[in-house]
Amino acid sequence: MLLADLLNELPDDLERQVFTHASWSERRSDSYTRLAFLGDSVLALAVTTHLYPRLEAERFGAGRLTKIRAQAVSGPSCRTVAERLGVPERLHAAAPAGVQENAAALVETERVLASVIEAVIGACYLHAGYDRTAEAVVEAFGPEIEEALEHPLDFKSALQELLARRGTEVSYEVASEIGPPHERTYEVVARVDGRELGSGSGRSKKHAEQQAAREAIDRLASE
Repeated sequence: MLLADLLNELPDDLERQVFTHASWSERRSDSYTRLAFLGDSVLALAVTTHLYPRLEAERFGAGRLTKIRAQAVSGPSCRTVAERLGVPERLHAAAPAGVQENAAALVETERVLASVIEAVIGACYLHAGYDRTAEAVVEAFGPEIEEALEHPLDFKSALQELLARRGTEVSYEVASEIGPPHERTYEVVARVDGRELGSGSGRSKKHAEQQAAREAIDRLASE
């Protein structure tokens, strides 16, 4: 795996930072958090750049591209890539004496593994530059990208994954119910931090929520 090769090339200081949890250091700046912030952007750009020229513009608008990318780089996807790369073992091995029990729990956490794989990408970007890192990222996430293309999640799941990476959540509320019980149409609004991002209508609440989620994804893609 190209990403494993780049990881093995990292200088000691960057590698140490990649595998340092914030709770293991007196200074948060010594942990992987800043590298993960950088890596998150590199990951998104690498996957977007890979997808953009390969998918027909007529069939894959900004909203659908956002949905596919969100699934490909989701928390579960990042965890899977981290496990293929041997991140849990390396993170556990890097834990200082006295926190082994804590480390054993951390390496099972999706959020931690996703953050560490992003930190790996951020560190590789600083060390090897964008081109080599992007190539390695696309290879590493190849199965997840193909899965997102062949078996896309529903719009609600895609929106949830997208917002989870931003630390926010979506809520749905029924704005109105129109028509008699046997022919009712539901109007649903998707809100994020109190802001309306999408609306949808349908013969069922679930269908209306899907439409609202799809509109919210399109809205986020245009911002």
